[in-house]
Amino acid sequence: MSPTTAIALVCKTPAIGRGKSRLWPLLGPERTAQLSACFIRDLAETLTALPATLSRQCYALFSPAGTEAALRELLTPDWALIPREADDVGQVLEASLNALLQAGHNSVIFMNSDSPSLPAVLLEEAITALNADGDRIVLGPSLDGGYYLIGVKGFHPVLFRNMAWSTPAVFTTTRTRAAQMGLPVHVLHEWYDLDEAEDFQGLKAEFDGQAPFANAVVKGAPARCTRALLVAWAVAEKSLPEQPNEV
Repeated sequence: MSPTTAIALVCKTPAIGRGKSRLWPLLGPERTAQLSACFIRDLAETLTALPATLSRQCYALFSPAGTEAALRELLTPDWALIPREADDVGQVLEASLNALLQAGHNSVIFMNSDSPSLPAVLLEEAITALNADGDRIVLGPSLDGGYYLIGVKGFHPVLFRNMAWSTPAVFTTTRTRAAQMGLPVHVLHEWYDLDEAEDFQGLKAEFDGQAPFANAVVKGAPARCTRALLVAWAVAEKSLPEQPNEV
């Protein structure tokens, strides 16, 4: 039997006032929710388009529980939905890793839902590295010091316990812990996620044909839904009547 990789997208079901609050000052809660929905659609499209030879099953590790119907509208029917209620991100990842390995998958990839144009080539590289003989982890470093992706072949809970999540130390700490366990680490090219206003400017630059960040060496995925949304916003803003100058 060929190896199968579980790819788990860690996300919140988009809704006004839920998630990505650091973008609210720039976009407002309603537009931020629309953007979050497009991020999930675009990542799902990229994952679905991966070559069939890279055997995988896609999961959404989502919160809050009870929002399955709304999230299902953003995904294709072959996705499995798993509520991820816990006090700590590490608890979610540890429990999910154990469950997915116990379900028979040879490896598990956790990825964030904040990188709509994440290049497919990075996902292909991650799966290929995990399919190679021997235990290892795969890390995709993000610009903020965290990671956009972690791939694991065995149950190594130390990778997730007592981690200072949402800090610039996450990638380095994870890599150090792997080294202490004697686990080889396959590092992917760096990519960016969207948490802050400057990240949004990088996204617009990418859609304008520029590099989304300095030293970017791979081309982003199409991110069709996100692109269309930004175009719709631009059209709507141009159609607004001009405000009279104040006397």
